[in-house]
Amino acid sequence: MERVPSSSSSDDDEDRRTLVPQNETKPPRRRCALEVGSDLAARIGRAASSSSSSSSGGSGLWYSKRYLLLAICLPLVLILVFFSLDLGRLFRRVSIIPVGGIPAGGGADRMREAELRALYLLRNQQFELRNLWNRTLLSARSPSYTPYNSSVSVPLEKFRLAMLKQIKLNREIQEALLSSHRFENTRLDPLNNNVGFDPSVLEFNVCQKVDKPAERRTIEWKPKKNRYLLAICLSGQMSNHLICLEKHMFFAALLDRVLILPSHVVDYQYERVLDIDHINRCFGRNIVVSFEEFRKMSKKKVHVDEFICYMASPPCFLDEEHIKRLKSLGISLGKIEAAWSEDVKLKEQEKRVADDIRSKFSSDVEVLAVGDLFYADVEEEWVMQPGGPLSHKCNTVIQPSRLIMLTAQRFVQTFLGSKFIALHFRRHGFLKFW
Repeated sequence: MERVPSSSSSDDDEDRRTLVPQNETKPPRRRCALEVGSDLAARIGRAASSSSSSSSGGSGLWYSKRYLLLAICLPLVLILVFFSLDLGRLFRRVSIIPVGGIPAGGGADRMREAELRALYLLRNQQFELRNLWNRTLLSARSPSYTPYNSSVSVPLEKFRLAMLKQIKLNREIQEALLSSHRFENTRLDPLNNNVGFDPSVLEFNVCQKVDKPAERRTIEWKPKKNRYLLAICLSGQMSNHLICLEKHMFFAALLDRVLILPSHVVDYQYERVLDIDHINRCFGRNIVVSFEEFRKMSKKKVHVDEFICYMASPPCFLDEEHIKRLKSLGISLGKIEAAWSEDVKLKEQEKRVADDIRSKFSSDVEVLAVGDLFYADVEEEWVMQPGGPLSHKCNTVIQPSRLIMLTAQRFVQTFLGSKFIALHFRRHGFLKFW
């Protein structure tokens, strides 16, 4: 019987074939320069094994891991600190040291000295300008000063305006020079120490006086005897009525008639609102009368011989109530006619000239009623020129009554103080200027 070889002997033979001889060496394997993963792990393993054998317990491996963790976290911490802190503030006040032996503060000191020198000169200039300004104020308040003398007042006003501009420019330069020497929470005003000059003047523009032009277009208001123009103003409130009366004065001058103001039964009580005596003094004759004065002068029943409306729609803004009020005054009305078939609702009214007014409204009747002229567009440039279209000897023809003037002056002096010289009332569209 044949003997079967044992399994143990076959296993030994197989192990011998696979074992590497002791004195056989493997050639070194080439590796890529970037292949560091396996080599690093092998090195760490060898270091760990050697350190564990030398330190008896693995404490060297713990230190190696801590060093590795520190090397990874330290750059991250530095990056976070760089972006979280404003490091620019640390370098804002770093001065550059010039090369060549010049001291670091020499240029800054010279610039500061130049700025202070310029500031000193500007203060001297401001002192002289302030003295000139005060002299012009004294000359303007002197009795010999004539504000409407074109040969004196216009150059003086222009000189004062130019000087005020120089004072403002002086202040701006001082502010610019001082801006580099101020702290964050401080404010310096170079005008605070100036005695005798009001700094608030620099915050406002001086209103230059507008003189009457030497060759302005005017007409003489010379009414004919016993020829009257009755004003009819019913649109809007007091402001519209005053504008309407101004245009009635122009119409009365073109037609050579005396202007009759409306009665308080139909309109406002103008003799208590306007200074009628002042208007007559400006023209040197009685050219404006109240309705009550006219009724006393006529000594008979007032009859309107002709009634002409400037526009057809609406006809003089008259309604049944106003017609009843006119008749209650004893006024007998004739036929109401329209000069032009226009509507006040039009955005742009047709412009008229003086000849158009004379051709449409000229009549030889004693009493002519004309209304409503608020929307009348007649000789706008002529009417709106300084001083108005009429020849007179006053600065302002239409002004409030003396009672209103005194009341306004007392109110200003009592409640507003010395800095205010005028007051503007407005009640239901009522405008008063003085």
